[in-house]
Amino acid sequence: MKYIFGPVSSKRLGQSLGVDLLPPKSCTWNCVYCQLGKTRKFVTERQEFFPREEILGEIREALALHKGVDWITFVGSGETMLYKGIGWLIAEVKKLTTTPVAVITNGSLLYLPEVREELLQADAVLPSLNAGSEALHVQIDRPAAGLNYQQHIDGLVAFRREYKGRLWIEVMLLGGINDSDAALRDLATVLKAINPDMVHLVLPTRPAPEQEVHLPSEERIERAIAILSEVTTVVHPLKGSMDLKGAPDLLHAVTDIVSRHPVQQRELQKAIEECFAGESDKASAVMQQMLATGRFKLVEHNGEPYWVIQDSGE
Repeated sequence: MKYIFGPVSSKRLGQSLGVDLLPPKSCTWNCVYCQLGKTRKFVTERQEFFPREEILGEIREALALHKGVDWITFVGSGETMLYKGIGWLIAEVKKLTTTPVAVITNGSLLYLPEVREELLQADAVLPSLNAGSEALHVQIDRPAAGLNYQQHIDGLVAFRREYKGRLWIEVMLLGGINDSDAALRDLATVLKAINPDMVHLVLPTRPAPEQEVHLPSEERIERAIAILSEVTTVVHPLKGSMDLKGAPDLLHAVTDIVSRHPVQQRELQKAIEECFAGESDKASAVMQQMLATGRFKLVEHNGEPYWVIQDSGE
């Protein structure tokens, strides 16, 4: 499928069917930690990148193929809300199924009333907030010209006033950047003003485009939970497991997932072994065949090998 990937598993969303609405990489930010790599050209104008009826058709097909999906998650190869017409898609999906709809977004366009309007029917919205100050916002998120920190915060506050669903804010905790007590207290002050239902603390566990991105220490993670918990509920999600057992074509399924984010090799091997009833030799052979296609390459991050998509320019 062109727009659908997964289901992938996480503690937050269980078995989630991903819907990618964007050509890679279309984003309003150039985050230091982004698993998709650097934003080579900012995109700030909303448009219907792909026909909405085509996307809806794939969602319908995927729902028939994958039973027991917990969430349908709209997440772009960049900033999801750049897709103009996502509100129509959410409404049409809710006619098809009772499966709840989540939208993962950096939140940079929530200052626009029409963007907030399109999100009102979603069951959960997960915007990013990585900084409690303009200086850290610029250092971490590196927004396009014309987008600033105050817009970002004002958009989140306005959306919270209008939105009746679950607002779960994602905070990427970066070692040595936004994990100091001072940075965390600034963040807590902003979160109190927004009043989300929950904060999901996330870590840079996948390969990032910048060398200065590091995991925070366990002590800093615990400190972040303690400080942010003073103003809202904080969840430190455990990594889920990948499920490929229902995939009609393993190579295609793995390509779809890896093209959206790097995948830890041992996580991939476990998922493929489960497809072959624990036959580790068979799983290893399949993985070698996949690597031999030239679609993927291995990179190391925090001592772990990850599968990423081979750059077409290499």
